[in-house]
Amino acid sequence: MAFTRATGKHRRATRTARTTRNLAGVATLAASGVVASVASPALAATGEAAHHDTGLQQAVVMGDELAVRIEAQADAQQAAAEATAARAKAEAEALRLAEVAKKKADEERAAKVRAAREAERKRLNTFVAPVTGSYVSTAYKASSGLWSSGSHTGIDFHAASGTSVHAVGSGTVVEAGWGGAYGNNIVIKMNDGTYTQYGHLSSIGVTVGQTVTPGQQIALSGNTGNTTGPHLHFEARTGPDYGSDIDPVAYLRAHGVTV
Repeated sequence: MAFTRATGKHRRATRTARTTRNLAGVATLAASGVVASVASPALAATGEAAHHDTGLQQAVVMGDELAVRIEAQADAQQAAAEATAARAKAEAEALRLAEVAKKKADEERAAKVRAAREAERKRLNTFVAPVTGSYVSTAYKASSGLWSSGSHTGIDFHAASGTSVHAVGSGTVVEAGWGGAYGNNIVIKMNDGTYTQYGHLSSIGVTVGQTVTPGQQIALSGNTGNTTGPHLHFEARTGPDYGSDIDPVAYLRAHGVTV
């Protein structure tokens, strides 16, 4: 005998079909990051015990695990991004500090160069006594028949033969050799345009055209030329030749030398 379904009525889906649909929904939710945590109402309506539907439980557990993995991956990516940003910030700060240190070092080097140049400039513009630790034994313009002009055209520094004689300042040697009554003598054109002369030398240590600096040894004192004993004859002049002399004591004092 044949049975027919009434028109308009539908048979409820079998347990197998319901479970298949639920598994598909759970898989879809898991793939989209949504974790299913409850059973389908259609399944609950059957009144069957949930613990018998082991397939659904396994799918929910798998969904939870997938969500945890996704969350852990997101956390790892965020941590990696933060670490990259931190490294970039640290590198930028290190570069900034290196640039600051370099700038400071450059400024310090430049300051040292300027200081050295200034010190050298001052040294070259400094004047010293022609004989260290000596004194004037014969004054400027002293009268005596020893001199052809009747008076002393320079000053004499007490000095035994062989005493070191120094250039009093920076300049260029314009005469170095025999100077008649002056004996062995040196004449230097100073950088300020004046001239200095050193006479009665026992030996000469510079040549014409040579530049000299303050305190540089240029000769040894002696007893050559018209003299009554060893000493250094020193003159300050406005020109290179005899007769252009000026007061050597005033000249040295004007340049900071105590005489």
